[in-house]
Amino acid sequence: MSGDLRGKIVLLDFWTQGCINCIHIIPDLHRLEQEYPDEVVVIAVHWAKFPSERESEAVREASIRYGRQHPIVNDDQELLRRAYGINAWPTVVAIDPLGRVLGPIAGEGVYERLAPAIGVMADEYGHNGLIDPTPLGELLEIEPALPTVLSFPGKVLADEAGDRLFIADTGRHRVLVATLEGELVDVIGTGAEGWTDGGFAEASFRRPQGMALARDGNTLYIADRENHLIRAADLRAREVTTIAGTGEPVTVFHRGPAAQTAIASPWDLHLEGEVLYIAGAGRHQLWLMNTESGVLDFFAGTGAEGLDDGHRLDATLSQPSGLAAGYGVLYFTDPEASAVRQVSLGLDGRLDTLVGKHLFVWGDEVGSFDNTLLQHAVGIEFVPGSQGNGLLYVADTYNHRIKVLDLDTKTSSVLVGGGTPGLQDGFGTDALLAEPSGLSATTGTLYVADTNNHRIRTLDLATGELTTLALSNLEIATVTMAGVIDDNVVLLPQRVAPGSVEIVLDLKLPEGYKFNTDGLFEFEWSAEGDLLSPRDAARYEARGPEMPVRLTGTVGADSGTAVLTATAVVFYCPAVDETFCLIRDVNFIAPIEIDPAGGSSIRLTHQLLAAEELEQRLGTG
Repeated sequence: MSGDLRGKIVLLDFWTQGCINCIHIIPDLHRLEQEYPDEVVVIAVHWAKFPSERESEAVREASIRYGRQHPIVNDDQELLRRAYGINAWPTVVAIDPLGRVLGPIAGEGVYERLAPAIGVMADEYGHNGLIDPTPLGELLEIEPALPTVLSFPGKVLADEAGDRLFIADTGRHRVLVATLEGELVDVIGTGAEGWTDGGFAEASFRRPQGMALARDGNTLYIADRENHLIRAADLRAREVTTIAGTGEPVTVFHRGPAAQTAIASPWDLHLEGEVLYIAGAGRHQLWLMNTESGVLDFFAGTGAEGLDDGHRLDATLSQPSGLAAGYGVLYFTDPEASAVRQVSLGLDGRLDTLVGKHLFVWGDEVGSFDNTLLQHAVGIEFVPGSQGNGLLYVADTYNHRIKVLDLDTKTSSVLVGGGTPGLQDGFGTDALLAEPSGLSATTGTLYVADTNNHRIRTLDLATGELTTLALSNLEIATVTMAGVIDDNVVLLPQRVAPGSVEIVLDLKLPEGYKFNTDGLFEFEWSAEGDLLSPRDAARYEARGPEMPVRLTGTVGADSGTAVLTATAVVFYCPAVDETFCLIRDVNFIAPIEIDPAGGSSIRLTHQLLAAEELEQRLGTG
């Protein structure tokens, strides 16, 4: 490694997928890369904590999900960890341009601790000609594996009274609003990452997670996780405002006015009356905000990572990431301890662990609460029982299962999930999920954010059947995703005669696919100058188009050349399994030669790819 990277200041970032502190230093590393593009190279060395994290596909998915844009090494045998003597997540090892190890830096605050030394090295080694400015090039894709509508959805919130389903489309930095049947009705956010308040079409987020709905149904509170903010979306005025956080992650939380008080990585929200409870994953605490007074305060956790029970302010937590409540009790997941815990909302404020034993004890077991083992469980939902205390549904994320905890019998069981990642509808362990992370229930139905499958699943609580929610009205949720997910087609020159000409679009479906009638197909063409112009409409729209599409134009000269450009936005899905839909932007460039002996049509033909072919292209692209 030192030979290949000689002439670079190398930062080895030892990280693991579920570690919130590892996530927090990614912006620091990106900042150093941007400030020293010729000098600094970051290599993220993944050293897994949980067994599920060791798989290369899991490392790849997590790297894309968190926006890593540098080379990744899966140290699944821990060879690099042992070689450099690493014992904590995250740890950054700096290596100078001559290959000398300068020592490890553990914890957060990487930029402040490394930037001065990097500045000195860049000047000194650069002055002596010891910096190699050759770029490494892009070694990692940063888009999801398939151009589907959703990208790594983290949380979901069902509003049964309003027939609404709110989806945190985390990987696309936005929130989608759908009906409970899956018809998309609105989009909150541009889809570009950022921090901008304003109308739904102007507002921006960074990897939003949990949500809570005001009692009147008019305000949606959003945990803007990577911006370290709480946002409020006025669903009637269609406006987004920031109500808590400063945009910088806090090191030590302090009570204060919400708009001036820093927080860190809020992962989930729950509203009780006027009090908004916040899962402060970034500081291993639960916070609360009075939405009327606008004051942020402690609720539980000292800020130290652990699994200590006791009074809520004396207890230690481990990256709380999911919230649910019932009968005066707040339930939450502690993923880094693979635990489910509860804290009273009453005056006594007692916090206890229901399931979970230690930060380094995990597994996949059901039975009594004492014997139940989870693996980095993130999502949770409470459903009242007809008698007794009710049920807790838990997204056992790294076990790829949905489990249920019976609060009366103090026992657990598996509802769905085979224990390995996959995508399959069905019952029990025959059904497959991939790192489910968010849960929300209506009467008889549990909605699941199936994060690494980029889908929303529904679980019938009466029959136990897991199905995939087919989203419709897809065109309102399209985003611009440049790169290999677009089809850019440059055609050979075509000869056409003066006069009337037919523009013929023929998109050929892969075997076993059909055009999706829930998405609006759009086709539009144009040409510079006046040699080629539309005769009637230059645009065509349809739901489920019939190919070929024919439009007419006029060639207004006897000779010369022109270039026709055209764009088609197409939605297509498997003919039998409509549980996912592919979105493609197909762009044509067609050179035209005008010749009296030419033809009377310009043909735009292209073969669309199946999901498997797209995955292969993205995997090698």
